[in-house]
Amino acid sequence: MATWILLLTALLQAPSDASAPAGARDSGITLRITSPLGRTGFSGKIRIVAQVRSDDSRPLGPVRFYIDQQLLQTDTDGPPYVVEWTDENPFERREIVAEATDALGRGARDRVILEPYDVVEEARVTSVLLEAAVQDANGRFVKGIDPARFSVREDGVPQTLDVVKHEAVGATFTLLVDSSASMSRRLEFVQQTAATLAQYMRPLDRMVVAPFSKTVLSTTGPTADRRTILDAIKAIRPAGGTAILDAVIEAARGVGAPETRRAIVLITDGYDEDSTTSLEDALAAAKQARVTVYVVAIGGVAGISMKGEKALRTLAKETGGRFFLPANDVQLATVHSALADDVQNRYLLIYTPSNQTIDGSWRSIAVSCGDPRYVVKTRTGYFAPKPAPIRPTIEFTAVDPQGQYLEVSAEDLEVVENGVAQRVDVFQEATQPVSIVLALDNSGSMRKREADVIAAAREFVAALRPEDTLAVVHFADRAYFAHDLSLNRDFARQALDAYTAVGGTALYDGLSESLLRLGQAEGRRVLVVMTDGRDENNPGNGPGSTRSFADVLGHLKESGATVFGIGLGTKVDAKPLETLAALSGGRALFPTDVSQLSAEFGRVVEDLRRRYVVSYTSSHVTHDGSWRDVQIRLKSTPGAVVRTSGGYRAPEK
Repeated sequence: MATWILLLTALLQAPSDASAPAGARDSGITLRITSPLGRTGFSGKIRIVAQVRSDDSRPLGPVRFYIDQQLLQTDTDGPPYVVEWTDENPFERREIVAEATDALGRGARDRVILEPYDVVEEARVTSVLLEAAVQDANGRFVKGIDPARFSVREDGVPQTLDVVKHEAVGATFTLLVDSSASMSRRLEFVQQTAATLAQYMRPLDRMVVAPFSKTVLSTTGPTADRRTILDAIKAIRPAGGTAILDAVIEAARGVGAPETRRAIVLITDGYDEDSTTSLEDALAAAKQARVTVYVVAIGGVAGISMKGEKALRTLAKETGGRFFLPANDVQLATVHSALADDVQNRYLLIYTPSNQTIDGSWRSIAVSCGDPRYVVKTRTGYFAPKPAPIRPTIEFTAVDPQGQYLEVSAEDLEVVENGVAQRVDVFQEATQPVSIVLALDNSGSMRKREADVIAAAREFVAALRPEDTLAVVHFADRAYFAHDLSLNRDFARQALDAYTAVGGTALYDGLSESLLRLGQAEGRRVLVVMTDGRDENNPGNGPGSTRSFADVLGHLKESGATVFGIGLGTKVDAKPLETLAALSGGRALFPTDVSQLSAEFGRVVEDLRRRYVVSYTSSHVTHDGSWRDVQIRLKSTPGAVVRTSGGYRAPEK
C-alpha cells in the first residue's frame, strides 16, 4: 500500500548567480533577493523583494525583475524594491533574477531558484516527530530531563522512542496578520507586535509575512532578512472583511518544508465574519500539516470577540501552541519573551509508530516525563498517511444514433462510477502513442484470400502513426509472433509477406498471446484481430486452442486493451468478437466479402483517431481489487452511444 505525500522542496538559502555574485565589493553596489527564498504553498500574489545598497550616495537606477529570463516588472520608485508575482504553477522550476545599476553604470545581480513541489511515494507510516515543552507548576520551562524518562503512547499503546534530545532546530514561521477593517484602530500596535516577534528569529529560522482579510493577501518570504520582514509589515493596510479560519487553513498548507519546525503566529481580534470553513476544518488542516499555532489576540475596533477567543484558544491548545492576550506594550514584551522561550525550550522526540496501517485516521498521542510535578505540552496527535488516491483513466469514443463520430467537450461529460457521479480532473483527445498487436487468422480457409488479406493489412500498417508501436501475430494450428512490438514498419511488412494460409484456427490462443503481450506494454493498448471462422482444429471437429474463451476474457481485463474484431465472411463466429469489443470499448466489424476488408481496416484507423481520454480521482478510495463499473454519458446529445471498457479494476491493498 502506498500513499502520496506532498513534499515542499525549496532552496531556503538560494545561491547568487555565479557570473555576477551578490555583494561583490569591487563594483561598489550590492543586490540581494531576500524574498522569496523558497515556495510557501500559498496561492495568490507573492512579493519579490530585493535589497540594494551602494558604497556612496549616488542614486540607483531602476531594479529589473525577471522570471525565467522574461522581464516581469521594473521598480523605479526607490526602496523598498518590490514587485508582485503570481506563482501559477508550483510544480515547475522557476528562476527569479533581479538586476540594478547606479549612476556610474555599475551593476549588480542576484538569482533565486524556486524548486518545484515534488511528489514522493511513501510505502509506510514514517517516523513521528514531536516537539515537547516541559513546564513546572509555575509555568517555567524545565531543562535537563533524562531522555530515558520520556514515554509516548499512541492510541494508548506504548511506543519505542528512537530519538530524544533538547536541541534548537530551524523553524519556518508564518506571521498571519489580520488586516481587516476591524483592526484599523490597533494597526500600529499590530505592526509593533509583528515587528517585535521578528526580532526573536534565530539564524536557522525563516519567516513568511501573510496579511489577510477575506483572503490571504500578497505574501512575503520565506526570508531571514529582517529589513524585508519589517518593510512587509509596514506595507499592511487594514481593509475589508475577516476570514480567520479560511486564512489558517491556507497558511497550514504553506508552512514550509516538513523537515523543519513549522509554526503559525496568528495576530487577530477574533472577529470572523466571512470564513466559509469551520473550526473543525481549521484544526484538521493544522493537524494534517503538523503545524503549531500561536495566537496573539489584540483588541480591534470592537475589542476581542468572545466567541472568537474561545475558538482560537482551542486552535492553539489542540496544536500544541499557546494563546496570548496582551493589553498593552508592557504585556506585549511578556508575550515576546514567552513565545521565544516556548520556541527555544523544546525537547525533540522521534518514534516510529507500531501501527503502520495507512488509513488516514487520527492517532492520539500522550507524552509524559516520569515526574508528576511537570506537565508535558505537545500536539495531541497526528493523521496517519492516507491511502494513495485511485485515479482511473478511461478511453472512449462517442457516436450519434446514426453512427457518426461526435465532437466531445469536457462540459458535456457525465462520469458515474458504481452509481456515484465523479468530478473530471483530466479530459483530452487520445493522442498518446498506441501499442498495437495485429492478429491475423492464417488458417487453411484463408488460402484463396491470401493476397487480399496481405494487401489490406499493408494499407492498415501504412496508415498508422509513426509513433505507434506495432506487432504482428499469426494464428492457425498455433499462435506465434511474426514480430514483436516495434516502430520499424519493415518488420511488419516482412511479417505480412510471410503470411501463408494453412491448418486450423487457434483463435483463442491468438487472442491470449496478443493480450498477454499488450499487458506488458506501456500506455494505450489495442488489439486488432481478423478471422474468418471460429476456434477449431484443422479437421473442424474440436477446439483449435489450448486456451478457452474464459481465459481470453481474463487476459482482456488484465491487459486493459481495446479490441477491434474483424469477422470476414458468412461463417465467422461473431459472438466472441462482439463480446470482446463491447467489454473493451472497441468495435466488431463484419465484412461479408474480402473486397471490403480494406475499408474495415480503415474504420479501425479512423476510430483510433477519434478517441478521448478522461481521468478522475475516484470517490471510492478503498484499495480492494474490486471491479468498478464506469459509465460515461453525453448530457447534450440524446441517444449518443459512448464506447468504453465499462470500468476498471481497483488496485489491491
